[in-house]
Amino acid sequence: MARHNREGQGADQQGYAYSLNYQPDWLRLIKVTRTLDSGRQSTKTLFRNPANCGEAPPGDRIRTRVKSADQDLDLVVSIGDPLLQVRRVQVTCVMPTGDGGSEEVTFTLEDSLSPPPGSSG
Repeated sequence: MARHNREGQGADQQGYAYSLNYQPDWLRLIKVTRTLDSGRQSTKTLFRNPANCGEAPPGDRIRTRVKSADQDLDLVVSIGDPLLQVRRVQVTCVMPTGDGGSEEVTFTLEDSLSPPPGSSG
């Protein structure tokens, strides 16, 4: 049986703070990708699950919440995965910039936690 979500936090390349709500047996890490003023992309690990492996099967629904009061962002990703096949989810958001413009910010949620000991996953 899937366990209840856990809380985490992180900061991105520009110092924006995030609070996270994640599945401890599915999520390995969250990356954030931004385009810099130079036009190059920058990717930073926003959060890494402190667990090395799952303790229970993750359940059939992936649910992760990413919030940033600094950026007025409240994103909830919820995906049905009854066959436990999803390994990565990417979501791109349009975020306001300090100069009145906007930028695309991509959040990548990845699973590659080892399955719980004794499971067949």
